Amino acid sequence: MHAPLHPFQLTGQVALITGASSGIGRATARLFAGAGAAVVVGARRRTELDTLVAEIEASGGHAAALAGDVRDESYAQALVALARSRFGGLDIAFNNAGTLGALGPTPEVSIDDWREAVDVNLTGAFLGAKHQLPALRERGGGALIFTSTFVGHTAGFPGTACYAASKSGLIGLTQALAVEVAADGIRVNALLPGGTDTPLAHAMNGTPEQMAAVAALHALGRIAQPEELARAALFLASPASSFMTGAAMLVDGGVSIRKV
Repeated sequence: MHAPLHPFQLTGQVALITGASSGIGRATARLFAGAGAAVVVGARRRTELDTLVAEIEASGGHAAALAGDVRDESYAQALVALARSRFGGLDIAFNNAGTLGALGPTPEVSIDDWREAVDVNLTGAFLGAKHQLPALRERGGGALIFTSTFVGHTAGFPGTACYAASKSGLIGLTQALAVEVAADGIRVNALLPGGTDTPLAHAMNGTPEQMAAVAALHALGRIAQPEELARAALFLASPASSFMTGAAMLVDGGVSIRKV
């Protein structure tokens, strides 16, 4: 793994980002590329990924895309293979892909709805890590990051059982892996965003009034822009966070501590 000249630079490194077609993943891919990393981006939507790659390359960066479903283990393998074949290996993996899952009263949630949320949010991240860790180890270490949430961790909301449970599971996965791979020089952390201006947030809160209510829950009185979460991901990916592992890092605008 190449040592960057600045603790927030990723020069000479290779980063893999899932859920990169929009929101936090897309913003992070652009930021990592701007910090000097070659990026492999994944999501289900090929057109959006191709546009992202074109934007990064037009700015002088290096990127490659592969569309697929994180629930498919062969896709996890293929993303790592692409990082190796195109850019020589893997130094950073950001397992960011996620879904809201079914919203509503728990008695009305079907077992298929539950399984979809768990399969995408938790199993998909596990499958990613399963194949990313050997590649990180080959490079002498690196950073593994999961996108979790404050929902179900510091605050509960009715009608979000699938989302909260599946995303909270990532915190346990983070802690277990952090102690499992620390001796290999791999740091494992979870990023816990608050409300963020993404398609996912708008799907959960479909009207301007609902979005305003969500903003008011935050101590800062607003929700985040995806770029703000991307900067937090850069911190976790970079040597700036060299003594952090096993952490559930809240980047939530104070939603977890606002009680009135």
